Amino acid sequence: MSKILLSASHIVQYFSDRKILEFEKLTVYEGDRIGIVGVNGAGKTTLLNILSGELTPDEGSVIREAPVSYFKQFRERTEEIDPRKSKELGISGKLTREKLSGGEMTRLGLAAMEENALLTFADEPTANLDAEGVELCCRMLEQCPTLLLISHDRAVLDRLCTRIIEVKDGALHFYTGNFTAYRQQREQEFKRREFEYQQYRSEKARLEAAARERSQASRSVRKAPSRMGNSEARLHKREAVEKAEKFDNARKSILSRLEQLEVKERPRETPLVKIDFSLTDPPENREIVTGSHLTFRYGENRVFENAAFSLPKGSKTALVGPNGAGKTTLMELIISNGPGIRIVPKAKIGYFKQGLDSLDLEKTVLENVMDTAVQDEKTMRGILARLLIRREDVFKKAGVLSGGERVKLAFAKLFGSPANLLLLDEPTNFLDMPAIEALQEMVREYEGTVLFVSHDRAFSDACATRLLRIENKKLLSFDGNLSDWEKKQAEPKPQKQMDKALLELRLAEVVSRLSAPNCPDKEALEQEFERLIAQKNKAQ
Repeated sequence: MSKILLSASHIVQYFSDRKILEFEKLTVYEGDRIGIVGVNGAGKTTLLNILSGELTPDEGSVIREAPVSYFKQFRERTEEIDPRKSKELGISGKLTREKLSGGEMTRLGLAAMEENALLTFADEPTANLDAEGVELCCRMLEQCPTLLLISHDRAVLDRLCTRIIEVKDGALHFYTGNFTAYRQQREQEFKRREFEYQQYRSEKARLEAAARERSQASRSVRKAPSRMGNSEARLHKREAVEKAEKFDNARKSILSRLEQLEVKERPRETPLVKIDFSLTDPPENREIVTGSHLTFRYGENRVFENAAFSLPKGSKTALVGPNGAGKTTLMELIISNGPGIRIVPKAKIGYFKQGLDSLDLEKTVLENVMDTAVQDEKTMRGILARLLIRREDVFKKAGVLSGGERVKLAFAKLFGSPANLLLLDEPTNFLDMPAIEALQEMVREYEGTVLFVSHDRAFSDACATRLLRIENKKLLSFDGNLSDWEKKQAEPKPQKQMDKALLELRLAEVVSRLSAPNCPDKEALEQEFERLIAQKNKAQ
């Protein structure tokens, strides 16, 4: 049996008068690799803070058998860190908060984590990291013997975790396996609840019908005929009363069974919404945006040099490249219709960026989306519901929404607006897992053209129909997603195979001529042979 490193019992935690968490027991064993998931505000970070000892629960106790190394997104100070580790993480010489970008701050936090810690907590460690940073982070966390990880990155959870804890409605729900296994178990639970709900409805309807039948039968017991004698009438009346009582007793028994019937709620399904894309007056051009001879620099830093690209109509293009390569710069050049950029006349751009400037915080959620909507109110409510803003929440003022809820509202505005070309810069930041999945489906279904930047690998792979890679100040396109491109890179290159075959043929020819008696140009052929052998060795 593995050693217990941490145990929490009878935990209750309030914020003001709102109960955030309540659970009986949580045990962490040596070797556990636990992913913690749940919607924004569910209490994930609160749970880690309680388990680490940074927050004392209102009720219950936590016993830790090992010290905790805790990576947190938001730090009050910059720790002293090993220069070797900071260099490995790409932040050499930049160790003050004021000079660091969001991605560099995350790398700094990773570098400050204790090495060889037996128990590691990590709260969104891959946020703001590019693909290289995510890979470095995963390699570091793979070395942690025991890990509790909060992440919205499904690919990271799949790679690092063997157990999942879902924080929902204040309770903890435990699942075995990685995130994909958790999703499968959740789907099976949904199907089971749907089956139980249909069984409940069927049984309830059957009992209600039986009760009505007994009630009607009791009322329809015939009265004694008027020509019947007194003794016969009294006998008939007694029989009728007995019969009516029998029906009434049967009805009461059925009603009692109805009262005892366990009520089953119908599991909530994602509403289907059909956006009328024709209302955006979409362009018919094959290419919606093109760039040619694109050159741009910040001071001495040249970002693009004679680059070219295009965004085909209806494409979902993932813009990829390391931090600082120029991804946001390209989006802003498109927005401003900069030099070298051509946008077709009917294209209308909707731009999502982290600033959320499009929201009026004094207006309600519904007023915000209807301000710019070309869709009707029913459709806009459906879009909001798909993004998990439902019922009375649409009447909240935008100013009282959490950061994640404001992001959802901004997306609802975009999808219902006149825009037919969407530029999305890190759309999954600050979104919880259900909202990321909802957004993913909406992007996939969207009939317009989308250019997006995302470090969420699962989101990018699910949405992208093509890539635009920034490499050596150029823009290189590829049909397919990032996983398709990586597989393509792993394949033997046909040109290289052809070059190798031609090299072998040339070598055979030179050897044949050298083997001939009285070779007239033997010295030159020997030099050619040496050159070809060197070329062959270099290619291997």
